[in-house]
Amino acid sequence: MKAGVAGAVALIVALVAIIVGWSSLFTVSQTEQVLLVRLGEPVRVVTEPGLHFKAPFIDTVISIDKRILDLENPSQEVIAADQKRLVVDAFARYRIKNALRFYQSVGSIPAANVQLTTLLNASLRRVLGEVTFIQVVRDEREGLMARIRTQLDKEAEGYGISVVDVRIRRADLPEQNSQAVYQRMQTERQREAAEFRAQGGQKAQEIRSKADREATVIIAEANSEAEQIRGSGDAERNRLFATAYSKDPEFFAFYRSMTAYEQSLKSNDTRFLLRPDSDFFRFFGSAEGRAPAGGAAAAAPAAPAAPR
Repeated sequence: MKAGVAGAVALIVALVAIIVGWSSLFTVSQTEQVLLVRLGEPVRVVTEPGLHFKAPFIDTVISIDKRILDLENPSQEVIAADQKRLVVDAFARYRIKNALRFYQSVGSIPAANVQLTTLLNASLRRVLGEVTFIQVVRDEREGLMARIRTQLDKEAEGYGISVVDVRIRRADLPEQNSQAVYQRMQTERQREAAEFRAQGGQKAQEIRSKADREATVIIAEANSEAEQIRGSGDAERNRLFATAYSKDPEFFAFYRSMTAYEQSLKSNDTRFLLRPDSDFFRFFGSAEGRAPAGGAAAAAPAAPAAPR
C-alpha cells in the first residue's frame, strides 16, 4: 500500500519536474531575437540562436524578427519647390536593432509599419519640398534618397528601429498634369517642325532661284556663242558665194536658179501664176539650159556682200 502511494507520488513529481523543465526552456532561431518579460516587466533580450533557459511559468517569451523588413508606402502627392505636384511612390527597408525599446514603443511590426509610414511621408514632403521637379526626377535623386533615409533613421531610432534604405520607385506628375505637359511638348515639337519645314522651303527656294539664274546665264551664254558661230558661218557662206560668183557668174546664176526651181516646185500643192516669158523661166528657153543672150548677167542674182 505504501509502495503504491510512493510510486504515485514519484510519478507526479516526475511529471511536475518534466513540466517545469519544459516550461523553463526556449529556443531562439537565426532570424529572430527574444525578449523575456517577467510578470509584465522586461527582463532581458536574447539574440544568440540556440537553447536558452527562463523562469518557468512567470517568464513570457516574445519573439521579434531581426531580419531586414520591407515597408511599402502608398503613393503620395508632394509639392516640389517649383510648385509642381509630384506623385511619389517610395519604399523603405528597416531592421529592429533594440527589441526592448521596440516592444515598449510600438509593440508589434504592423504597428511599427504604421508609424514608419507616417514618418516616411513627412520626410518625403520635407526633403522633396526643398528641391525642384527636375532635381527629383533627374539631377539629385540619389542624394535626395540618402537625405530621406538619414532623417527617417534619426526619427525611427526612438522606436528601436534602424532604417537600412529608402528608395523612390517612381516620381511622376499627376495624370492631368502629365497630359498638359504632353500637350505642351507636342505643340512645341509641332512648332519646331513647322519652323524646320519653313526653313527648308526657304532654302529650297533659294537653291531653285540660284539654279534658275545659273540656267538663264548658261542659256544666254550658249545663245550668244551660237549666234557668234552662226554669224561666222553666215560670213563664211557669203564669202564662198562671193568667191564662186566671181569665178563663174553664169554657172552661179544657173545653180541658183536650179535651187530655186527645186525649192518652189516641190509636191506641196503650191501653185504659181507666171507669164511664160517671166525671168523665173529664163533657163527654159534653151535646150542647153542657157539664159537668153545679154540676160545672164542681168538675171543672175547679186553676189552676197562679204561680212565686215
